[in-house]
Amino acid sequence: MPCRSVKQLLVDFQSPIAFNLVALLFLTHLMMPRSRVYTSPYFKLSHYNPDTGLYAIGRFDFHFVLFFIVFFTGIRHAVMAFVLSPLAKRCGIEKRRDRERFAEQTWNIIHYSFFWPFGIYIWYNSPYYLNMAELWTDWPSREVTGTVKFYFLTQWAFWIQQLLVSLIEKQRKDHWMMLVHHLVTIALVAASYSYHFTRVGNVTMIIMDVVDIVFPLAKCARYLGYSRVCDCLFGLFVAVWLATRHVFFSMVLYSVYFDARSILPRACYRGSMSDLQGPLPQPEGWSWMLEPFSQPQGIVCVSSGILNGFFAYLAVLEGLMLIWGYSILQVALRVLGGHNADDVRSEDEEEEEGEDLPRELEGLNPADYEHFDVLLYEPDSAEGGAVKAWDCGGGLSLVRGGISSGLNLAGQSEHKELLSRIG
Repeated sequence: MPCRSVKQLLVDFQSPIAFNLVALLFLTHLMMPRSRVYTSPYFKLSHYNPDTGLYAIGRFDFHFVLFFIVFFTGIRHAVMAFVLSPLAKRCGIEKRRDRERFAEQTWNIIHYSFFWPFGIYIWYNSPYYLNMAELWTDWPSREVTGTVKFYFLTQWAFWIQQLLVSLIEKQRKDHWMMLVHHLVTIALVAASYSYHFTRVGNVTMIIMDVVDIVFPLAKCARYLGYSRVCDCLFGLFVAVWLATRHVFFSMVLYSVYFDARSILPRACYRGSMSDLQGPLPQPEGWSWMLEPFSQPQGIVCVSSGILNGFFAYLAVLEGLMLIWGYSILQVALRVLGGHNADDVRSEDEEEEEGEDLPRELEGLNPADYEHFDVLLYEPDSAEGGAVKAWDCGGGLSLVRGGISSGLNLAGQSEHKELLSRIG
């Protein structure tokens, strides 16, 4: 009980705790000039090289990441609680759970609508734009622009913050899969940044992030009652998911396995970019593997083990995407094939008790179907109980007892539609 009380306290007071920590840091910085050598790395990029105008990688980067973990925690909770939840209520979303989910999805839209174009901007203005082989040239580039450094450190902080939130907030049935996803993502961002693989890290993140704009838009349309918009966005979500997370991401996996092995030297380097020493032999032991995370001029190596480990983490991520992708297609095809869809509430454990398993989910692994919300469209009182249209621009229309086009979802007056919930 005491642990649970502390956990609930952290959940309820995320923004006050975070903003008080941020305020304490800035007050210390402003009022105690001698402390600025210690406080500056928390909100300023460190390891700047005035000769090149670029930034190296070093131990003060952890201070910057820590600051943004706290900042993201506070701003997320504050925006959701004091802006987005009241907005949801004003828009007619009555259920508290739905308002919370609307706020959560809208926050994701805000976040990814900034970071996905930001990543695209970096990619478009890079030598590896539309050229996978260039992901591995000029290694090790021991210094990066301030834009790239800010992008990676804030993305790293965001995923750590997402992991922490998943641990303190109410857990869903797919908690362990999401936990693995977050841990693998954090490890990949950290490794790609520290081992100077920022090019492939940038491409991987923009491939992954676009889905996290489209899907929350569909969810928000569902909560607001815009069924046609929701259906269109769900179809777009499926197409974007398949293209980015299975086609484009497979291209990245191919490049990691083949291009990296043929282009990258199997060697070690030491020193700054202006005084790079190498190729050097690989040191004995394992401690050298941690130097890229903390020492701007420490030794950094590429070996078969490093490349295999990097590929393995990406393969685990793709494995999770395949599980979710299979679930998306399986449930979508069953609904389109004429089965009724019932409500699967992965967010609300109490409401799940005593409910029968929907027919289109029978025989599936529970770990798969917990990623799905099935949308319940309430009867339209103005039309004597007819169900709201299930269509995309008028192409498909669902009414009581049947449909007026080729899609057969015959059933009772309360028909339920599909929308996936991928975390």
